[in-house]
Amino acid sequence: MGIQTRQVEYRDGDTVLEAHVAWDDAVSGPRPGVLVSHAWAGRSDFEDRKAERLAELGYAGFALDLYGKGVLGKNNDENAKLMKPFIDDRRILQRRMKLALEQIRGQKEVDSNRVAAIGFCFGGLCVLDLARTGADVRGVVSFHGLLGAPGNTEGKHMKARALVLHGWNDPMAPPEQVLEFAKEMAALRADWQLHAYGNAMHAFTNPQANAPDHGLLYDATADRRSWDSMWLFLNEAFA
Repeated sequence: MGIQTRQVEYRDGDTVLEAHVAWDDAVSGPRPGVLVSHAWAGRSDFEDRKAERLAELGYAGFALDLYGKGVLGKNNDENAKLMKPFIDDRRILQRRMKLALEQIRGQKEVDSNRVAAIGFCFGGLCVLDLARTGADVRGVVSFHGLLGAPGNTEGKHMKARALVLHGWNDPMAPPEQVLEFAKEMAALRADWQLHAYGNAMHAFTNPQANAPDHGLLYDATADRRSWDSMWLFLNEAFA
């Protein structure tokens, strides 16, 4: 008994995708499910461990895959090339996020009426885009995510509540972008909140981040506080 995992293959056309699913078999019956959207490198051990930590909280974690089975960037140049098509055409990103949402709802451990999503860096943008499309999810949580609007969701009703966990010194989402995001959320009539961590940079949840000259740095305090905030948010969203 304890945390169990399996790999789940699914498709977008000819592209085979593979998710990592985690649940606690000590919990009986369907339980809330939480998508975990990966950073720009692709689905890695980092996201898989987050899915398992969610399972420890009593949820079913589903570390989704946007790029394709086994596709994982090895350096920043490769990561940027992998991410670029999804940034250039957010409709592709949104389609694959909706596909992942369909997949988690089909897992036997998951209560299909109680699903949320969290994401890190690029993944933060992805879960916000899922919410922006009007997808029927309880809530989304962005950890040091990109905040720029996709340009194709104006006028939609955003059903999901949103929690943005942001490093105030993040050069990839500077204060002016945060203000634009706030205006966007107001226009969408969204239920949203922002927690900004002073002195924290981009990737503050990643212990491997250690490039402060590029705005990338792990921050143990922001990491802990943001996870605790997520837990409180999900408790409310699933109540």
